[in-house]
Amino acid sequence: MKSIKKVLILRFSSIGDIVLTTPVIRAIKMQLDDVEVHYCTKKSFAHILENNPFVDKVHVLPEKLSDLTDSLKDENFDYVVDLHHNIRTRLIKQKLKVPSKAFNKLNLEKWLIVNMKVNKLPNIHIVDRYMEAASELGVKTDGSGLDYFIPEKDEVELSWLPEGFQKEYVAYVIGAQHQTKKLPVERMIELCDKINKPVVIVGGPDDVEDADKIETFFERNEGSAPYEEKLTELGKKTVIFNACGKFNLNQSASIVKQAKYVFSHDTGLMHIAAAFKKNIFCIWGNTIPSFGMYPYKTKFTVLENNKVNCRPCSKIGYQKCPKGHFKCMKDIVFDFYLP
Repeated sequence: MKSIKKVLILRFSSIGDIVLTTPVIRAIKMQLDDVEVHYCTKKSFAHILENNPFVDKVHVLPEKLSDLTDSLKDENFDYVVDLHHNIRTRLIKQKLKVPSKAFNKLNLEKWLIVNMKVNKLPNIHIVDRYMEAASELGVKTDGSGLDYFIPEKDEVELSWLPEGFQKEYVAYVIGAQHQTKKLPVERMIELCDKINKPVVIVGGPDDVEDADKIETFFERNEGSAPYEEKLTELGKKTVIFNACGKFNLNQSASIVKQAKYVFSHDTGLMHIAAAFKKNIFCIWGNTIPSFGMYPYKTKFTVLENNKVNCRPCSKIGYQKCPKGHFKCMKDIVFDFYLP
């Protein structure tokens, strides 16, 4: 292979998937001499890469693919690392006519476990499958985990939080792209109560309604009896701080970064928490860690219900349980201890 001076990485979405590609970005930039690393993604996710020092240029996926391919062709790339592997990325590679490699999506293996409950999934994290797509460049994983870079303007000061949360708190990321990857609200409330420490609820605008219900419950009940002693110690009655919809993604990441522990559904902020090497308690509903997207290179505890034979019912998720009972989340046991 000729000398590689300019590499294009393709991954169009979403937050978590893009964060999971950061070890590949870093490896290419750090292990190849004088290489220029470009990254193509959707406009709504470009900001995730703007502060990454290992990315030289971000290209945005427009409505007309031909507009993108024309501009990419002008860049004269030496190699394309395809970490999305779909029809659009194939068309881009055909247009660029340079060496490339795509990662293995394991579609057959995922279909078998979802539909037949036959597990042929390899015991390999998706990050390592992403790295295989860059293997022909001679780069290898450096074992340093994921990256997420917060600009200084988005760093959240602890003084912005209520007094009872400034010494120590637990972040609970309540959102997820699909409802079957989220606990029902009543179980979110139960989890917050079980945590027995100050909890900052983290999420975006779509999570505000659920967060408000949780906040209202604790305002009316002032926490559970076991928590009253801790409340007195903190000098506050607030056990929940509702941060949902109040901060942008980088600011939410800053809250997660400063948390003592992080609880999260299978969602993008879980992987951002892993980038900060947080101790994560990850909650799994219709999806499973065996898909290879569990927290990478950090300490984590899996909270899941393995007593239902319909799980996993999808490799992504649904807006409601296909069986109607939602036992994967409703019957999950919160078996953990926080010192």
